[in-house]
Amino acid sequence: MRVVFMGTPDFSVGTLEAIIAAKHEVAGVVTQPDRPKGRGKAMQATPVKAAALAHNIPVYQPEKVREPEFVETLKNLKPDVIVVVAFGQIIPASILEIPPMGCINVHASLLPKYRGAAPIQWAVIDGEKESGVTIMYMDTGLDTGDMLAKTVVPLEEDETGGSLFDKLSDAGAKLLVETLTKLELGQVKPEKQPKDSPNAYARMIKKTDGLIDWNQDAESIERLIRGMNPWPSAYSYLDGKTLKIWIASVCGEETKNQSGTVVRTDKTGIYVQTGKGVLRLDELQLEGKKRMTSDAFLRGFEVPSGTKLQ
Repeated sequence: MRVVFMGTPDFSVGTLEAIIAAKHEVAGVVTQPDRPKGRGKAMQATPVKAAALAHNIPVYQPEKVREPEFVETLKNLKPDVIVVVAFGQIIPASILEIPPMGCINVHASLLPKYRGAAPIQWAVIDGEKESGVTIMYMDTGLDTGDMLAKTVVPLEEDETGGSLFDKLSDAGAKLLVETLTKLELGQVKPEKQPKDSPNAYARMIKKTDGLIDWNQDAESIERLIRGMNPWPSAYSYLDGKTLKIWIASVCGEETKNQSGTVVRTDKTGIYVQTGKGVLRLDELQLEGKKRMTSDAFLRGFEVPSGTKLQ
């Protein structure tokens, strides 16, 4: 099949590589414009652009895909199908109507659950037992198109946003290639989605979402820490400095201390009272320092019992 691929982050790269490996003809890749990044603000290509150039595939980087000039460019590529994976712009009807086999999207959730921009992280934060990938036809709604295929991915007890990201990226790449084959053979049977999603829209994650509210229960905070790992990370404040929490464990105990109070410290970790239950901080990173275990941290930084995390 003649494919136009639209995607931007690392999550999209595996699917692009799988399409290429399956010997489909990739007529072009559309990705977000290069952006300044890092302290030096040097312009940096998207992961999808880098992958496309490595295969000598033409790359297009419009600021807005809905511009008539770019829509004409897409039409001239004459794709049989357009594949969209975490592209980062809303695809207008003028583009959805171009390919005869439609625009199909790889979405990192079991639709209709977790429609939205950050389904992976919210699934971990919410304590879901399973997630997965849905291949769907795109329409003008937000992740509301007819579903073409699904695959389920169970979540481990220590699942992080990063580990689930990798699993769903691999699962999505495989499922998309299988779906393209079935689409080409006329074996796809679209299934309409229910009108309503069983949970809230999985909105985009902001850095401030990682700020820990110690009044919440220990289990909820531990899930937040895993969901925010590796980006943007869960954090608190210790003596006015940002303290990122990378790994934590729920302890089967309760104290009468106020929420956010350090109950005790030892070689196993830093124990903090939450709104319900005690949370042990196992791996953390103080502002300006390296990421380290709590044991290593405590050898260079004193955290007396009664210290309050903000």
